[in-house]
Amino acid sequence: MDRIRMTSPLSFAVLGPVRAWRGRSEIDLGTRQQRLILALLLARAGGAVSVAELVDLLWESDPPPSAVNVVHRHVGMLRRRFEPGLPTRAAGSVLIRDGAEYRLRIDGESLDLLRFRRLVAQAGGSSGEPAVELYREALALWRDRCAAGLRAGGRDHPEFVAVDGERFAAVRAATDAALRAGCVPAVLPALRLAAECEPLDEALQARLLLALAADDRRAEALAAYADIEHRLADELGIQPGADLRAARDSLLDHDAPVDGSRSRPAEPAASQPTRAEAPAQLPADHPYFTGRHAVVAAAEELLAGDRPTTALVIDGMPGVGKTTLAVHLAHRLAARYPAGQLHADLRGFGSGDPVMTPAEALRGFLRSLGVAPAAIPAELHAQAGLYRTILAERRVLILLDNCRDWDQIRHLLPGAGGSLVIATSRRRITGVAGPAGAHALHLDLLTDAEARELLTRWLGDAAAADPAAVDEIVARCGRLPLALALVATRSVGRPGLGLPAVAGELAEADGRLAGFGDAHADLEKIFSWSYRALTPEAARLFRLLPLHPAGELSTEAAAALGGLSLRSARGLLAELGAQLLVQPRDGRWRMHELLRAYAAELGEEHDDAAERDAAVERVVDHYRLLRHR
Repeated sequence: MDRIRMTSPLSFAVLGPVRAWRGRSEIDLGTRQQRLILALLLARAGGAVSVAELVDLLWESDPPPSAVNVVHRHVGMLRRRFEPGLPTRAAGSVLIRDGAEYRLRIDGESLDLLRFRRLVAQAGGSSGEPAVELYREALALWRDRCAAGLRAGGRDHPEFVAVDGERFAAVRAATDAALRAGCVPAVLPALRLAAECEPLDEALQARLLLALAADDRRAEALAAYADIEHRLADELGIQPGADLRAARDSLLDHDAPVDGSRSRPAEPAASQPTRAEAPAQLPADHPYFTGRHAVVAAAEELLAGDRPTTALVIDGMPGVGKTTLAVHLAHRLAARYPAGQLHADLRGFGSGDPVMTPAEALRGFLRSLGVAPAAIPAELHAQAGLYRTILAERRVLILLDNCRDWDQIRHLLPGAGGSLVIATSRRRITGVAGPAGAHALHLDLLTDAEARELLTRWLGDAAAADPAAVDEIVARCGRLPLALALVATRSVGRPGLGLPAVAGELAEADGRLAGFGDAHADLEKIFSWSYRALTPEAARLFRLLPLHPAGELSTEAAAALGGLSLRSARGLLAELGAQLLVQPRDGRWRMHELLRAYAAELGEEHDDAAERDAAVERVVDHYRLLRHR
């Protein structure tokens, strides 16, 4: 019997009082502190919870010196409740530890919160009565507030508040769908319960009035309005807002449609804004955007495919035009995302402000989507859950520029719904291929024709009149958009300097950045952002690579230059490749001409002559040995 009981599946509930079952038998969850720990683990829905968070959960202030040991003891007791017979201090297979964090190993069917999210996502992708039925089924999972009956130190934990927010957002979406489909009775019980839980939420109360009217209960709706008006005046000292007044007016206008379409309230803090309130944060499109037809076509093909695309992550070397392409593509697609466009510079690489954290980006986005600052959860996973819940109800385009790595952007991706992220990074983002719907797009140099067209569009008749100078400039810039833009800007700013003179200065510099005049500082700055992200060992190899006589070299030659083992050289070249400072090609490694010039200048500045001479001698010896094999 014990063996059968231990192998029976576990299931959990947090949409109300915290409960757990083994098969059909409910599990005694022990003390209040143990139930609180389990509640936070369940609200995190399989995500990690640190020991420090659990200490803060159990003791609002002044935790005892033994707090960490107490947390470990409670976790151990919970483990044995889930897995009877588990030896003391054994890790178990349900409540697992990872360093200083704990998490529950649960699947989508064993936790009511995950089932609720799945049904809401399915409802958001449906319409009419099927959508309403999915919302009804999702809302029926709620028995009370999240983790009802458990208050941490007399306060509601932000994680529980965020999960409650998902419920109220689903109620609003369900009511809107039911009003459109003409099946209000299906959601009216859930709407009543939500309105009772949040008596001062004007958006919920406005929807309750519209739903009552659509169910031929205008008198009850008017009485409800009077009660809300009185409560707002007594408790907050305010008058009803525009949403409630519009709903009341529709009650008094007997010719108003019963679905409330003439008075549909604006979406509240955690729901969809009106069109006038939709964020429009895209930077201006580049006036001289040129080419990139293949990448744009690839993006369009992904978006038109059978499987939904949720993210396009554009990578490429410094200065190749990732941001310019992303902004242009966002403007091209903006009309398909009527709920608005969000934008953030994540500052993944740069010399100024610190890298933007996912929590900082989410707080900004949630405010832009209409969430009041006081309603934004404090914890990252709760912020991401609320963000995805809002996006599940609308189509928003999100532009994330200058991303550092996958951890920085994964919380900013939409879940269900029709929203799209366009992200840029100057390094290859590992992890993009993991989530369904996320795709990497690599941006290469302009073609010769595209580079000539860029200069012609920028400089007009001056470029058209001297194609030979244009060709020389394109070659000296290595078809790098940033370098071409700097040359064009410099030419426009010095009317007396013709294109032949500009081309001559670049030729005289013989591949040195000094040929760009004052603009060479801009190139150095942009390149430096990637260089500073390297480990010291990779930075040293980067500075030595220009000492190789050719523009391409093998891994073995790179190892000789650096005095490295073959294994170390492979690892450092992979690091340089991840930062897109070198590119593999047919088993060899290539560096762009301007990056090569930048690396050479760094080498002259940071490495002494003896070290550089020794590197040259090593690579010469390497080729001498190859010749005698």
